[in-house]
Amino acid sequence: MQSPVPALIHSLTAMSKILDKAEAFAEAKKMKPDVMPQLRLIADMLPLWRQITIACDHAKGMSARLAGVEVPGFADTESTLAELKDRIAKTIAFIETIPAEAFAEADGRTIAVKAGPRELSFPAPQYYAGYAMPNFYFHLTTAYAILRSNGVEIGKVDFLGG
Repeated sequence: MQSPVPALIHSLTAMSKILDKAEAFAEAKKMKPDVMPQLRLIADMLPLWRQITIACDHAKGMSARLAGVEVPGFADTESTLAELKDRIAKTIAFIETIPAEAFAEADGRTIAVKAGPRELSFPAPQYYAGYAMPNFYFHLTTAYAILRSNGVEIGKVDFLGG
């Protein structure tokens, strides 16, 4: 299996730059630092801070599981955009430690994950393509949509990291 790390780093870096724009927007609007991380698309969806932390969890978890290394635990304590950018940086720093050759045997692995109360098990290719990567992009896209819907001037090029 090819390493997912370059694609994950690319998208996480793009999200960090989007958060830079969100910080500038919040400062211009004189918002308190803890306001934007609590924004949601709709009441029953998770807030921005949780969308970012879950995307980071999928990036580090996917990389670690597919490479056969331990998934590090990160506390979910981020309450500002700066702390969310730190979470992204910490995630990137971890996944950068996994060499591309660590994924060589990934296709033969079975990946077990806990999703809420459920225990899930997948052949690694199915885990990667049908669970981990789609979840990663779902949460990044939702974070983007929360910021865009609240007036942060971002567009598709920002999301794509162009």
